[in-house]
Amino acid sequence: MTVWQIILVSSIAVLAIKLLGYLVPEQVLQTPTAARTANLVTVALLSALIVVQTIGSGQGILIDARVPAIAAAAGLLALRVPFILVIAAAAGVAAALRALGWAA
Repeated sequence: MTVWQIILVSSIAVLAIKLLGYLVPEQVLQTPTAARTANLVTVALLSALIVVQTIGSGQGILIDARVPAIAAAAGLLALRVPFILVIAAAAGVAAALRALGWAA
């Protein structure tokens, strides 16, 4: 199979799974277990995406200025600092580290 055939088959499979979701009865989706699972899966997928985009580099791991910036952002979010300040502080940390040459 070519890459485009794999993409087409995968797209059809994802669409079919999405359409199957409409067949699930509403009372099943409103149970506490289903709601909690949906919330936890969402958080887990978002966390995995952040980690992959932060330290992933092709087939390896790359530690650069983004890691301390994410750590600073996580600390500020834990302190309930307004989100715009968290973004500005994380950008400032990454910029300062890059300017000092500590992290490329």
